Amino acid sequence: MAVRLPPLNALRAFEASARQLSFTRAAEELFVTQAAISHQIKSLEEHLALKLFMRKNRALLLTEEGQSYYSDIKNVFNLLHEATEKLLARGAKGAITVSLQPSFAIQWLVPRLNTFNLLNPDVDVRIKAVDQADNSLTEDVDIAIYHGRGRWPGVHVDKLHTEYLIPVCSPLLLEGNKPLNTIHDLTNHTLLHDTSRRDWKRWFKDVGVKGTNVNHGPIFSHSAMVVQAAVYGQGIALAQSILAKPDLDAGRLVKPVSHTLISKDSFYLVCREHQVDVGKIAAFREWVLDTVAQEEEWNDA
Repeated sequence: MAVRLPPLNALRAFEASARQLSFTRAAEELFVTQAAISHQIKSLEEHLALKLFMRKNRALLLTEEGQSYYSDIKNVFNLLHEATEKLLARGAKGAITVSLQPSFAIQWLVPRLNTFNLLNPDVDVRIKAVDQADNSLTEDVDIAIYHGRGRWPGVHVDKLHTEYLIPVCSPLLLEGNKPLNTIHDLTNHTLLHDTSRRDWKRWFKDVGVKGTNVNHGPIFSHSAMVVQAAVYGQGIALAQSILAKPDLDAGRLVKPVSHTLISKDSFYLVCREHQVDVGKIAAFREWVLDTVAQEEEWNDA
């Protein structure tokens, strides 16, 4: 006849109590109350119909049966710990698939990816560029970078940079025939649009310039394209600050006017709730967040 095994929680309580010889310390280790430990031990003793502990001079001691049972149980728990460590170690290696919009991949992630590779040589990053990253956390994707308001149910979300919309253009435009010294001068140049014309409308409203016609100029489907169009002198783009930064730092772009507008959207690192602290996903997540934090500090300085 098969033996009915005791509940796992009762066995955990017994193993911790026997190792510590203290219900109090066992409760602290397992993050439960002492009363809960006592209840589990009583339940186990009733299940086995054996006395496992005895109290003597305020000390907690194992009975002969308890000592014998603990000698066998501890080996089982050691094997469980070893098996779990091996599994997590395997989870820290291999390939990780990252889904994100092409613009963020080109302008931010790819130029920095070598740093992650040096820190994590056992992890191979696979970039999956998608036009719209929302809901791209499919079975073949481990972690994603979304762009939006941060309201995605059922996933863990970390906000990356605070985003600003900034006018940028090639320095060649500053030397052209059309003046570009004030906000009003912008209307004499071609305006480049990212996805729609709404951002320029918001920007002019924010600076208090009324009656500006923004219904002209090309619209680009990807943010990186509107930045490149500005680099080539095709007009003035209202670009996301994080995507324009490499070209601003290199001098390929300049800010013709200083006014910036806080973007309603930002980039967010997204993963499954139960995988936040797991292996290679945790390593990639921590690296991205640390990199962003360092860059924010440098920008503030």
